[in-house]
Amino acid sequence: MSGSAYRLTTPAPRGNRMPSARVLVIDDEQPVRRFLKVALTSQGYLVDEASSGKDGISAVVSQKPDVVILDLGLPDLDGTEVTRLLREWTHVPIIILSVRGSENDKIAALDAGADDYLTKPFGVGELLARLRAAMRRASVGNGPVFESGSLRVDLAQRMVTMSDRVVQLTPTEYGLLRALVVHAGMVVTHRQLLHEVWGPTYDDESHMLHVNVSNLRHKIEPNPSRPRLIITEPGVGYRLRAD
Repeated sequence: MSGSAYRLTTPAPRGNRMPSARVLVIDDEQPVRRFLKVALTSQGYLVDEASSGKDGISAVVSQKPDVVILDLGLPDLDGTEVTRLLREWTHVPIIILSVRGSENDKIAALDAGADDYLTKPFGVGELLARLRAAMRRASVGNGPVFESGSLRVDLAQRMVTMSDRVVQLTPTEYGLLRALVVHAGMVVTHRQLLHEVWGPTYDDESHMLHVNVSNLRHKIEPNPSRPRLIITEPGVGYRLRAD
């Protein structure tokens, strides 16, 4: 991709973005990835890279990004298909960044589940604004703050407290709690939790799920042996109590 595919314009102030957000760039052209990494890291973002659709899907599973920037012209899978596959198990915001500018391409990508579409060439300031907007919509859509009894989960700040005391969770424990919060009051099946927290290749890892639920209960339940927040639905899954 030549340098004319993007242009460096004045980026938005760092104070307007969400702190330490993780961005995954899926693009097969190394110059584009390098340009985006320099531009985004200069604004404080954490940037991961993938050069193919399959590697990108794996990176979403392992890195758990806050937003994905996705090209359509990948060597193995079309970006629209990558979007469709991701939408089977994750709600991570997806911004398409592509030289394809036709209405049909935009409609196909958005119908597959993309949140936004930006055509190359692009300005860094506009891309940063779209990143912030996508993450704001994701936070508001999930309900920024969840409370049940003494438990308080601030999704925007990634902060969990019990009786105003901060609870330290591992990334996996937080991902599990977040999945339950998003579906608070509803039964979430074992398979759905495995997909949302670990990815679509973990269908048979129910033991791993049970262990992490147990660990999470020991951190947020007043009496882990008699849980009142994370309720077991025998043979089906779990339900987070919603006051």
